[in-house]
Amino acid sequence: MTESKGDVWVEAGFAELARGVEGVRVEVVAKNLGVTKGGFYHRFADRAALLDAMLTRWRDGRIASIEKHTALDGASARERLKAIITLYSERMNTEAMAIELAIRQWARTDEAAAAAAASVDAARLKNVAQLYRATGLPIEAADAQAFLFYCFIFGQSLLFVEGGPRKRAQLLAQSADKLLTENP
Repeated sequence: MTESKGDVWVEAGFAELARGVEGVRVEVVAKNLGVTKGGFYHRFADRAALLDAMLTRWRDGRIASIEKHTALDGASARERLKAIITLYSERMNTEAMAIELAIRQWARTDEAAAAAAASVDAARLKNVAQLYRATGLPIEAADAQAFLFYCFIFGQSLLFVEGGPRKRAQLLAQSADKLLTENP
């Protein structure tokens, strides 16, 4: 599948977004792509259209990712939950985390960004709650456990743990065990 010209602009916009939405400017993105800003206007009407395309790409990509990661595909719900914990705790995708944080900061002052973040959060919570329900938890307990699950997933990525990687790995393993117990 080939990238459209708009995709290149959106990706370049994400590179700037990681430093803050105010940095996503037509001139900056064009310079980073090594093209004139006139090329931008062949694809987008204005900066707002680029920002909308970025939010759509981020929202749709995040939702597709969580749906993929929570699909059972022959695994048990508990195995799938453990795989998600492993995915988010064993390797740090610093670029994706920077974009996530930038969008959340942007969402504090922009309705479209807030709506995109809310859609992603709703999908994350819904899909993980379904996994917890599949383990036998009642609806309310599964919803609360899904909320706690995501507090852990994102919170652990922001913490600096004294004691180095070994201590971090121990804390992650113990926390994961608590998130995967029968009666949390």
